Amino acid sequence: MQFVDYVKIYVKAGDGGRGCVSFRREKYVPRGGPDGGDGGKGGDVIIRASSELHTLIDHKYQKTYKAQRGQHGKGSNMKGKDGEDLVIKVPVGTVIKDADTEEIIADLDEEGKQVVVAKGGKGGLGNAHFATPTNQAPRYAQPGQKGEERWIILELKLLADVGLIGLPNAGKSTLISVISSARPKIADYPFTTLAPVLGVVKYGEYKSFVIADIPGLIEGAHKGAGLGHQFLRHVERTYMLLHLVDVSDFLESDPVEDFEKIQRELELYNQSLTQKPFAVVGTKIDIAHRGERLNKLKNYCEKKGIDFFPISAVKKEGIYKLLKYLAERLKK
Repeated sequence: MQFVDYVKIYVKAGDGGRGCVSFRREKYVPRGGPDGGDGGKGGDVIIRASSELHTLIDHKYQKTYKAQRGQHGKGSNMKGKDGEDLVIKVPVGTVIKDADTEEIIADLDEEGKQVVVAKGGKGGLGNAHFATPTNQAPRYAQPGQKGEERWIILELKLLADVGLIGLPNAGKSTLISVISSARPKIADYPFTTLAPVLGVVKYGEYKSFVIADIPGLIEGAHKGAGLGHQFLRHVERTYMLLHLVDVSDFLESDPVEDFEKIQRELELYNQSLTQKPFAVVGTKIDIAHRGERLNKLKNYCEKKGIDFFPISAVKKEGIYKLLKYLAERLKK
C-alpha cells in the first residue's frame, strides 16, 4: 500500500434549513395564528483519529467532504431534521492545519481524539417566532445560516519511541528487519527507503517499544531536498534517535562528517530535534576489516560523550547490547 502522509482537502459543513411560513388551519378557528417551524441545523465536519488507519491515502483521491444540510421547517410548528455530522477518520498522529494560515487546528495524537473543523449552520426561525400584538400574522421567516467551509491540511507524523536516521544505505532497513517484525525492502545495491516503516521490538518477556525507520536523509533535507520535509516531520514524534553511520570499508567518506551532516540537517529543520536523547550506531562492522572508519567514529563519540554501539545487523553482532540500552533508556 502506498504511504501518504500529507494531503490538502476541502471541507464544507451543512447549511441550516430555512424557517417555515405557515398559519394554522383548524376547524372552528377562523383566524389561526402563525405556526411555521424552525429549520434544522446543518451537520458538522468532524475529524477523528483511528488506529485502524496508517496512511492518508484515502484522502489523496477524495479531496472534497460535505456534511448534510438541515431540513427546512414545516407547518404545525414542526422543526426540520438536523443534518447528520460527517466524520472523517485519519491515522493517530495526524496534525490538522488551516491551509491558508498554516495555524495548527488540532493534534490528534490519541485514539478516538477528534475535532470539529467546520461547524454546521443554524436553522432559520419559523414565522411563529415573529408574532407580536401589532403583527399577529408575520409572513416571513429566517433563512438558514451557511455552514463553515475551508481548506485544511492533514499531516501525519508517525508516533514511535525510537527513530532510526542516517544517510541513505546506512543500514536502517536491515536493522529494523532484524529486531522487529517489520519487513522493509532491502537490497544489495545503494537505494533509500521511500516511506517510513514502523516495527514493534520485543525485549524480554513483557517489554516492547515502537521503532521507526525514517527514510535516508541527504544534505539539504531541511529545504526539502530528497523529500526531506516529508521525512523530517516523522522525526519530531520520536522520543529518542539512533544515528546510523556506515563504517564499512566500501565507503570513502569521513564517518564523522556523515554523522555531523545529519545533525546539521536536524538543527536547520527544527533546533529542538538536536535536544532529543540520541546514540550513534556504527553499522556493517562485519565488512569493516581495516577498522579505520569504525575507530575514527568511536573515538569521536568517546570524546563527545556520545553513547556508541558498533553492530552488524546481518550477523546480529552487538544487537543484544543495543536493545538492552534502548529498553533501559526508554524505561527511564
